Amino acid sequence: MDILASYNLIIEASLIIIISFFFSELSRKTNVPAVLMLILLGIGLRFGLDKLGMGYLDFFPVLEILGIVGLIMIVLEAALELELRKDKLVPIGKAMLIAILGLTLSVWIAAAILEYYVPGMTTRQAWIYATPLSILSSAIIIPSVTGLQSAKKEFHIYESTFSDILGIMLFYFLVGPYEKTGGGDSVGGFFGTLFLTILISVVASYLIVVIFQNIRSQVKLFLLIATLLLLYALGKLMHLSSLIIILIFGLLIANRGIFFQGKLTRFLHVEKAKDIYHGLHIVTLESSFVVRTFFFVIFGITISLASLADHNVVIISLLILASIYAIRWLLLRIFMGSNITPQWAIAPRGLITILLFYAIPGEAQVIAFEPGILLFVILFTGLIMTGAMIYDKRRHLRAMRVAQSVPVGYTRWEAPQVEKKSSLVQERTPPKGLE
Repeated sequence: MDILASYNLIIEASLIIIISFFFSELSRKTNVPAVLMLILLGIGLRFGLDKLGMGYLDFFPVLEILGIVGLIMIVLEAALELELRKDKLVPIGKAMLIAILGLTLSVWIAAAILEYYVPGMTTRQAWIYATPLSILSSAIIIPSVTGLQSAKKEFHIYESTFSDILGIMLFYFLVGPYEKTGGGDSVGGFFGTLFLTILISVVASYLIVVIFQNIRSQVKLFLLIATLLLLYALGKLMHLSSLIIILIFGLLIANRGIFFQGKLTRFLHVEKAKDIYHGLHIVTLESSFVVRTFFFVIFGITISLASLADHNVVIISLLILASIYAIRWLLLRIFMGSNITPQWAIAPRGLITILLFYAIPGEAQVIAFEPGILLFVILFTGLIMTGAMIYDKRRHLRAMRVAQSVPVGYTRWEAPQVEKKSSLVQERTPPKGLE
């Protein structure tokens, strides 16, 4: 049977999407990230392809395209969730500060570990390899934190989004000299490019909203998505931080009341802009689900489990993992206080880590670096997050049961004593007729 025949591909793709849906539902109940299940599904499919003698298919071009589109959809989805209200400024600022410090410290320590253990790796190359390993995965975090308290959920959405943006900017700043872009090898060039990107993003976002709210056709949401993809690709060809374009547009359409003030209000049609926002919310949610599904399944097919048994891979990976959670615990303890469970453990690596790893220029690549380090860190950060989420869920369920069992008017510590005392009184009360 030819598994690459047209109808067979349709059947296979449909089954993967259906299985991914059940994984998502299972994830809601168990707190096991659906991404891990998808990777395991991909690994299982790899064994199946090997049995059929088709284990050498080149999935990289598909993986790269899915990664880029998925990245855009995920950042847009996150931006549509961000509300820029006055009461949100402190949480947003705190999340950004933690994201910046966490990213910088993680890259610094991971780079030192890689430079020490990987033969032939220079300091700049170590920083390039360390950056993907230090970026939080919003592709995993955002779908996984829906069951957390509102404040914790918002913190993770803000932090993971900022980590994505800043990490990608840092990565392309570091690889700039290898790509000969002319702007990545100096701090001045970096900030000049950043300012130009923000300026273009703001102008383009206003124009898109004004133009698309006046389009009468019912078929315009995917036209809008296509426009954003076009702007992103053109920005990358111009060596701009294109993800900022997606972020600013999402923030503008989600917070249109803030961005359209004064004379700009005459350009905003409130109801039409609201319809675009709600339509985009649905499209990005559905698109992210599909793209994320195929990306992680294909990633599971392409990885090699044999590298996990390498002694050097295990040592380097464990040291990087230890540094990730030590830094995270310290920062959260300083800025968030003592209530940092399960936040300290929610630090998965995923789509962006993989995407940036494959984007390392050939001139910057180090032959001695084992891709198994990437797989080890992705799998174990996901498993640690899973364990912490399950523990936190059980802790809340126990607290709810205790709260429900305490009578009204008593504290949880007084209630058992009162019940015990009342039972003793009943036992000592003589039966009627003996008084």
